[in-house]
Amino acid sequence: MEADFIVVGSGSGGAAVACRLAEAGAQVLVVEAGGSDVGPFIQMPGALSYPMNMARYDWGFRTEPEPHLGGRELACPRGRVIGGSSSINGMVYVRGHARDFDHWSERGADGWAYADVLPYFKRMECWHGAADAGASDGGSPWRGQDGPLHVSRGGRENPLFDAFIEAGRQAGYPVTADYNGAQQEGFGAMEATIWKGRRWSTAQAYLRPALKRANCRLIRAEARRVVFDAGRAVGVEVRRRGAVEVLRARREVVLAASSINTPKLLMLSGIGPGAHLAEHGIPVLADRPGVGQNLQDHLELYLQYAARQPITLYKYWNLFGKAWVGAQWLFLGRGPGASNQFEAAAFIRSAAGVDYPDIQYHFLPIAVRYDGKAVAEGHGFQTHVGPMRSKSRGWVKLASANPEDAPRIRFNYMSHPDDWTEFRTCIRLTREIMGQPAFAPYLRHEIQPGADVQDDAALDDFIRDHVESAYHPCGTARMGRADDPMAVVDPQGRVIGVEGLRVADSSIFPRITNGNLNAPSIMAGEKMADHILGRDPLPRANLEPWVHPDWRVAQR
Repeated sequence: MEADFIVVGSGSGGAAVACRLAEAGAQVLVVEAGGSDVGPFIQMPGALSYPMNMARYDWGFRTEPEPHLGGRELACPRGRVIGGSSSINGMVYVRGHARDFDHWSERGADGWAYADVLPYFKRMECWHGAADAGASDGGSPWRGQDGPLHVSRGGRENPLFDAFIEAGRQAGYPVTADYNGAQQEGFGAMEATIWKGRRWSTAQAYLRPALKRANCRLIRAEARRVVFDAGRAVGVEVRRRGAVEVLRARREVVLAASSINTPKLLMLSGIGPGAHLAEHGIPVLADRPGVGQNLQDHLELYLQYAARQPITLYKYWNLFGKAWVGAQWLFLGRGPGASNQFEAAAFIRSAAGVDYPDIQYHFLPIAVRYDGKAVAEGHGFQTHVGPMRSKSRGWVKLASANPEDAPRIRFNYMSHPDDWTEFRTCIRLTREIMGQPAFAPYLRHEIQPGADVQDDAALDDFIRDHVESAYHPCGTARMGRADDPMAVVDPQGRVIGVEGLRVADSSIFPRITNGNLNAPSIMAGEKMADHILGRDPLPRANLEPWVHPDWRVAQR
């Protein structure tokens, strides 16, 4: 079996690039190891805690014992299903801050500054937040209106959402009408890839429309390695229906298998740190020491509060309540199940002298974990808070030369001393915000960390024991110029040292962006498609994002 292009992975980047290549008339094979995304656990936004904890939909990766977290092993969910991680994530939509992409450009990712990527964000969006954001004509020069990816806002029917936004205002922070538009900094409505009460993954936005074309085909198979001929990628070895075969690419192979599986595939194919490959008896095709390095993530804490009033989602946290929510969603397409319940957000700066936000908040009207475990105290709510630009770096390595073996993963979480300072700041700023008058009718007391956890040592103990991944791994095949020894791909996504092979997922990020990574990963797929097709990039945008005028001397 052969095609012009083979795209490995149907997730955020892979589905986008496959769709655009197929639109251009190329023959495309999309290789996906996972199965169908049909079913309520994926499609119902309110059920988001289920798919990322189900072996049916998740690769089930875990980190090695993290030395700075007391040896804890953290989950690292990645989607093994049609739509990849966009089918199991929290559906939160955050582009990132303009300065994130300017930093990419400064680090050698030429053509990836904010002015370059904004047109691609706009191309992919069908934005439904205009009225709520106060866009007078129904549109915004910052947002896209007719793209395939529906981006919406929840109704904020629970009064706790508006209390959170008002508390931020009372604490002296700005309120932003659109954190994905001109001004990220501030408190405001959160956006999500939800449409008409259903998850709008890249399977819905890109893959299914592409598969309606005769020139795009989905192959259910597990990629094992890229096949080369004289230094050029010519196909992908896969296991399908119990047998190993080679799918042939007439033009190029595109890896979009996640920031965990993409470096694994590169190394199994002979591209990576030469000494590491030699350890496993893999012939070195291109000695690229950056493959698998530069691994980054966002960590977060759940700061939880007991509620004075029974207005939280805890009233549904029983068998009857869950059945009612599920039935209302299934038959009417509405109710609590039609929202991911992350309907209010904030991006703030941790200190004067920080030029753009480095702390993110999600607000949730229940005290619960991603694994679905609720606290024993009953009605409560929580903020998810964490720093955005940790200096800690980790790695992905091979466990063996056997493609069936999961890779080794270590993020080296909290290995930089600044991480501890930043998380203490997160806790103290959050306590100030939650202590504002807006929460007086609703907040009874702090559940965790708890009022007795105050000094640095006590806070550090809490952080070490309770910090969790936000599930935003990236950076393991970063972009840069060809003369950068740690770069893995050039700014057009071409793997340095070979021909006919590109990467189009969050692996290429030089540095993690502000917020959740689904949006910038999709943007990477959109932009890489133009590079692959040899098209001129979309015209640069000449819009100036808002930066706090007193950032040098004021924290808010």
